[in-house]
Amino acid sequence: MLCVLLLAVLLGLAGALPFEQTAFWDFSMDEGPALQNDEEASGIFPTSGVPDFEDVVTTYGGLCPFGCHCHLRVVQCSDLGLRTVPKEIGPDTKLLDLQNNQITELRRDDFKGLHHLYALVLVNNKISRVHEKAFSPLHRLQKLYISKNLLAEIPANLPPSLVELRIHDNKIRKVPKDVFKGLANMNCIEMGGNPLENSGFEPGAFDGLKLNYLRISEAKLTGVPKDLPETLNELHLDHNKIQAIELEDLIRYGRLSRLGLGHNAIRMIENGSLAFVPALRELHLDHNRLSRVPSGLPGLRFLQVVYLHANDITQVGVNDFCPVGFGVKRAYYNGISLFGNPVPYWEVQPAAFRCVTDRLAIQFGNYKK
Repeated sequence: MLCVLLLAVLLGLAGALPFEQTAFWDFSMDEGPALQNDEEASGIFPTSGVPDFEDVVTTYGGLCPFGCHCHLRVVQCSDLGLRTVPKEIGPDTKLLDLQNNQITELRRDDFKGLHHLYALVLVNNKISRVHEKAFSPLHRLQKLYISKNLLAEIPANLPPSLVELRIHDNKIRKVPKDVFKGLANMNCIEMGGNPLENSGFEPGAFDGLKLNYLRISEAKLTGVPKDLPETLNELHLDHNKIQAIELEDLIRYGRLSRLGLGHNAIRMIENGSLAFVPALRELHLDHNRLSRVPSGLPGLRFLQVVYLHANDITQVGVNDFCPVGFGVKRAYYNGISLFGNPVPYWEVQPAAFRCVTDRLAIQFGNYKK
């Protein structure tokens, strides 16, 4: 019964891209609309080319590791205190769940014969070593979740079929040039919670990738990395040490629709910087040290959500958010947060929010030092 419910949850969550993972099965965190391209990059089962139902429910023929639950091509071996990858895993397994164990390394033959594996979950183990050929048998692997381990480097020779990689909360300090070579299908990478500095990204580290989603939060970045994929639709750099957004920082990322820069130390956004992200729909600048509303917001024709709470903003001008004249802005704001700022809200002219859907979309709140 447990496995039946588990598969039902997985199938139901197959259509949304991730935003912030707070628990392993939380695959649909994105509060905004799903990305337009490669939507199957975050459900555990693919949304296109799904086999017939009768094929999906095929069982194993008796193979199931001791203590695990096996059903519907799902092998669940979580929370068992395992120190190694178990044997006798059915060759037609689609999802292998090994989270919350005591596994310390991935050996060469640990996944031998698992040619049909679609998702591998290794979250919250003690993995510090991965054999260079450990993933070689996984010709169809699309989801690899190896977060909350002890890895000091990104594993080599990742499967070319990989679409989504979650490797946050490890001990990675460096992203080498060729570590993602040949991963033309990669759509989403979550690598926050690692002690990564700007100098840790070798030039060309992301060459060849066509990512839609990248998160490098809770790291040690002091600026926006310069050499990320130009295809990015979402970039999240929250909880870092970024102090300023300079003119050239966003010049490569013209396709961004969501940019997360909250919980940094940003004091200045250089004039003209935001002009390089004309497709932006959501901008997170909360919990920084801005003293004014960033310039350039009125020129973002599709911008709908702006988080500016918990800054040092003291005033709001009549043209800080909305363009002068009519027919310029394509999408009206449906969310502007300004609470936690020393703004005397009774002095703000109502015309400052003339391009907002309604007054409930504006959040001032009280300011307490």
